Amino acid sequence: MYKTVKPFIKWAGGKSQLLDVIREKYPENIKKYCEPFVGGGAVLFDVLANYNPQEVLINDINSELTDTYIEIKYNPEAVIDILSDMQEKFWTMDDEQRKAYYYCRRDRFNTLIQSSEKNEEKAALFIFLNKTCFNGLYRVNGKGFYNVPIGKYKKPSICDPDHIRLISSLLKNVEIRCGDYSMCADFIGCDTFVYIDPPYRPLNETSSFTSYTKNEFGDEQQIKLAEFVETISKKGAKVVASNSDPKNINESDDFFDNIYKKFIISRIQATRMINCNSKSRGSISELLISNY
Repeated sequence: MYKTVKPFIKWAGGKSQLLDVIREKYPENIKKYCEPFVGGGAVLFDVLANYNPQEVLINDINSELTDTYIEIKYNPEAVIDILSDMQEKFWTMDDEQRKAYYYCRRDRFNTLIQSSEKNEEKAALFIFLNKTCFNGLYRVNGKGFYNVPIGKYKKPSICDPDHIRLISSLLKNVEIRCGDYSMCADFIGCDTFVYIDPPYRPLNETSSFTSYTKNEFGDEQQIKLAEFVETISKKGAKVVASNSDPKNINESDDFFDNIYKKFIISRIQATRMINCNSKSRGSISELLISNY
């Protein structure tokens, strides 16, 4: 019986809804695990809770995200204290007060980004903004500052102390890095299971959320990632990767079929949860790419 551990944040492209399908690709035993684009960590926490791997490396290019993982790992009680206080205040406010509070907290978060602070306050603000912003988006402007507007929630669950403590315990033996996915190459060997969930190739202009960091992830980067997958496959690693399916829009678009032609490509059904137009949400095909 699988244990279900939900991520501690909402995340665009999160894999909670696809876990049953992705689990079918898990190796029988997972002793060493790597996730180069950890994001919200739905697959990570599923693997940690159910397989107890001996060695784990997670990485992401978003330093605010990885800093939050680090603070939850080492300082969960401090993060809980700050979040609990923010939740208590936010729940008692009317709409105008909430709006003022949200933007004040967003400004404070951006101040901490600018000063490169790494502490429990920034981690708590990261979670608070994630739980109260529009659609749980993480988006930055050209200067790297968070710029997502407030969302509309009656009583958002901002702080779940027991869940944060559970996440902290699961992260106990996890190495956390921040940088390009290629930094994981030294960790990955023949005994490693690797799940790769990069920024998706946009299906159209309105579906692009590539301002996740100041760095873009275009077709050239997707091709380099495919080369990375081939490199670690030659090491003997078992690799599963996710991405968008361009054939949803253009049946003749063979971009991923070409760059992953040496691998097994499955098309699975997912639900598009984040789109500014509610009519554009719904079932859509995604790719699950594997080397076994």
